[in-house]
Amino acid sequence: MIKLCFALALSIWSIGVQAETVDVMYRGAVDLTPFRCTDTPRSSFVERVCYDKPNQYMIIRLKSIYYHYCEMPEPTLNALLAASSMGQYFNANIKGTGKDGPFDCRTDAIKRAINR
Repeated sequence: MIKLCFALALSIWSIGVQAETVDVMYRGAVDLTPFRCTDTPRSSFVERVCYDKPNQYMIIRLKSIYYHYCEMPEPTLNALLAASSMGQYFNANIKGTGKDGPFDCRTDAIKRAINR
């Protein structure tokens, strides 16, 4: 009887535990298990930010589309989350100036290596 109860409890618990995968522009499917994600309801542009600290890798949902940024230091992430206008901070400091911006994963081999 105890084994049956344990098996039932385990099966109910496992139903709610599923890995979340999102489709990221220029990359494809990404499992968010190693990321710490934060919803951002105070911004109409930046909807969600997910960060993998050991890899300095950010996935961000902008107007329902996920994008990714590489080699992003944690202080930059913290500044984004604390900014009075997250959209303005993103455009000025992450998307940045120039074609790709300072953290675009497509710009060099080191950044692309994480996308394998």
